[in-house]
Amino acid sequence: MKTIRWGIIGLGRFGTIHAETLRSLPGSELVAVCNHDERRLQQASLRFPGAAAVREYDDVVNSKDVDVVSVTTHWQQHQTVAEAALQSGKHVFLEKPMAATGEQCRRLLEVAADSPGYLMVGHICRFDPRVTLAQQAIADGRIGRIVSMHAKRNLPKAPGNIRLDKISPLMGDGIHDADLMMWFMGCAPSRIYARNVRANNFTYPDLGWAMLEFDDAAVGVIETNWCLPETVPTAIDATLEVIGTDGKLTVDCSQTGFTLVDASGPKMSDTVYWPQQHGRRVGALATELAYFADCVRLSTVPTVITPPEAARAVMVMEAAEESASTRQPVELSQVADLV
Repeated sequence: MKTIRWGIIGLGRFGTIHAETLRSLPGSELVAVCNHDERRLQQASLRFPGAAAVREYDDVVNSKDVDVVSVTTHWQQHQTVAEAALQSGKHVFLEKPMAATGEQCRRLLEVAADSPGYLMVGHICRFDPRVTLAQQAIADGRIGRIVSMHAKRNLPKAPGNIRLDKISPLMGDGIHDADLMMWFMGCAPSRIYARNVRANNFTYPDLGWAMLEFDDAAVGVIETNWCLPETVPTAIDATLEVIGTDGKLTVDCSQTGFTLVDASGPKMSDTVYWPQQHGRRVGALATELAYFADCVRLSTVPTVITPPEAARAVMVMEAAEESASTRQPVELSQVADLV
């Protein structure tokens, strides 16, 4: 098996989880880590010995020792870093959201089309086995034609408070469910209406709701609340219900199958996305990264999630934020040409 050599740009919480996952992924090697913060970079050099630790992302994207660049920076830096990596000919795994604006997404699509490297955006829910079972059931016609969808993806205050100065609930988490609804429907919504509610004085509102209208065929409702009480047992309270003309299905991500009760009360740990098992990160993230590594290894264009689909998700959430700001519905004809 050909070894795929990875470089990671961005060493926050999720970049570190990426690095831990790649370190034990068969057929992959972590060869470089990058962060502008010297303290984090020093910590990473100790944590991931053997990987070059550099401050400038140019040193990663231009390195002959790197096959794939994993971009896990702040989302507003995604376009700049990913574009540089693609222009250097590297394969790029880019965490969602694809970029900060729809315009930046379109720019990345143009750059990716001219690059020999593959671009894949990390929409991890498409690698959750519960979600893929749902998508297959829908594709097989087992619930008939979709008429209604409702998704909630809510967080306790602690992680919510950390994120609310960085990204909004709709763009940060609602984008997952917008992408899944469009994946299930096979098309973009024609109109969106959204509302944000502010409970605290962060940069972004604490919660957002969005209603996606798929012409007259179906409606999807997205709920994202990042200020649940600290006492809730779930790490993330996420459920997706899809109702069709002949049946319904439910994906319950809040019930992880493992609950620990200690002095602080009951808590459910992640068992699906990136749990640790026998000293290794396993789960949907490992499956997602292994899939992209295999695409690179076999020279196969990734199809589970395509760059136009990832761009479409950003544009739909961008329109949701516009609707929430103006308190008016927004027509979405501008995203219909992407996929």
